[in-house]
Amino acid sequence: MSGSGNRLSWVDTAKGISIILVVMMYSVFNVGQDADGVGFFHWVIAFATPFRMPEFFLISGLFLSLVIARPWRYYADRRVLHYFYFYALWAVIHLVVKIGIASAHPVEAAQDILWATVEPYGVLWFIYLLAVFSAVTKLCYTLKVPHVVVLAVGAALEIPSFTVPWSYAVEQFCHYFVFFYCGYLFAPRIFKLVDWAMDHVPLALLGLAAWAAIEAGLVFSPALPFWPGFAVYPDHVDLGLAGVPGLRLCLAVAGAVALCVSGGLLSKLNFMDWLRWLGEHSLIVYLVFVLPMTFFRAGLVKLHLTGNVTLASFSVMVVAIGFSIALYALVQWSGRAKFLFERPAWAHIPGAPGSRSYVRTQQTAVATPAE
Repeated sequence: MSGSGNRLSWVDTAKGISIILVVMMYSVFNVGQDADGVGFFHWVIAFATPFRMPEFFLISGLFLSLVIARPWRYYADRRVLHYFYFYALWAVIHLVVKIGIASAHPVEAAQDILWATVEPYGVLWFIYLLAVFSAVTKLCYTLKVPHVVVLAVGAALEIPSFTVPWSYAVEQFCHYFVFFYCGYLFAPRIFKLVDWAMDHVPLALLGLAAWAAIEAGLVFSPALPFWPGFAVYPDHVDLGLAGVPGLRLCLAVAGAVALCVSGGLLSKLNFMDWLRWLGEHSLIVYLVFVLPMTFFRAGLVKLHLTGNVTLASFSVMVVAIGFSIALYALVQWSGRAKFLFERPAWAHIPGAPGSRSYVRTQQTAVATPAE
């Protein structure tokens, strides 16, 4: 992998693009459903649909090879418990807000909390699956399962795009595990490709233009005898040929790599440093954004301000991201409630770096005079 720290800033820049697309999708479809209309951002989301979530998972697997050989205790603390901590904490916060605002029955809310231990709650399913994917990949590594076997199984699970009515977690696992594993397995090649693109900008831009043309042509293709064509609705889109099983998988991987290259090119521009910062804090935005998004959107509906779907969607997206950042800044400035975004010592596996026992061991070692 690239040895230059500034070169690796493209990873955060690509994550910044990803989190914007995620917040945009939820904002656009919710506003579209409220207003029963379609705006400009519906078309943006349609274009990004094949790669929007696969890219997020692929990037999440890029640095896995740096830690996967570590003992299970250290690995599980950093790559499994880390995500489960934030998932559990924010699932409870979301449910508490649901009780206070939606006047949900406490018993029902308690049942939701218990059920959330096995079925990911709301938009937090992404955080939940990051922990699951990390654990499964480590298990495959420990058992020395050949990479080609894992990739084949992952692709076989994704291609049918079936639904699992009894488990949303299993369904999403089938849809996205292959992309997380691709990020882990092909990380060296992806890093080399992005490094090459950053050194050959004109050729990289030409390649991105060709990819975008192919992507648009397949996403927005009309109906054919064997496949329905593209259609856009207030709360979802139907893809053209981009939705064909197998082809959808190829487009997802191609789009994810294209976004990595885009991140590399944008990271060369100093005025795009805000995007890198946003990507660096993408987990914070993901944890928070749905709450301000819900309240602000409800306010727009009550004030009858959703007539312009494009403007309403954009304002909801900006408020959702802006509030998330503001809350994080407030926590950092005040020094209070840091547990919302930083895992405390008690939430580590004992003996792992960052845990209470580890800190005590380090303090003892420092305090003990050398012989």
